[in-house]
Amino acid sequence: MKPMRTLILSTTAGVVALALAIGLSAQQPRKSPHETASIEVGGHKITLTYGRPYLHGRKMLGDHEPYGKVWRTGADEATTLETDADLDINGLKVPKGKYALFTLFTEKSWTLIVSKKADQWGAFSYNQADDLGRVEMSVSKPAQPIEQLTITLSPDSSNGATLKLAWETTEASVPIKVGP
Repeated sequence: MKPMRTLILSTTAGVVALALAIGLSAQQPRKSPHETASIEVGGHKITLTYGRPYLHGRKMLGDHEPYGKVWRTGADEATTLETDADLDINGLKVPKGKYALFTLFTEKSWTLIVSKKADQWGAFSYNQADDLGRVEMSVSKPAQPIEQLTITLSPDSSNGATLKLAWETTEASVPIKVGP
């Protein structure tokens, strides 16, 4: 009977240690903070949720994040777009709902990818078959390098907004209109 009791005690101790380790790791802060950018346009809400990585002295665009490869557009989980109205993103019709956003970039061009599969980790499970569509973004250079990825939604008109991605030495933007 003693060996069985020892086995139960050591198994219980192992389970408790594992639970504590999982609990402590879940409490550690992420390396990249997570942010939400939202805007109300024509009485409808558009919300973007994303991880905000820092450069920390690294060359990101074209190096750490290679040109021509689909990028999660942030850190950790894929960036999400949630809307309670149908949208037109630079000609792409996006029905109300929740989507993942990815980007594909070169030195001179950026493409925004809207994926129908909203909840996914990074770009590891990205599948082009899940694309709702792709749109070209306007690209410019900021006055100074941008240390931390920043995504903004700015009012553009009574029924529109501009989605802007800014990081390192690039700003990429695309117009969004609410409604058909």
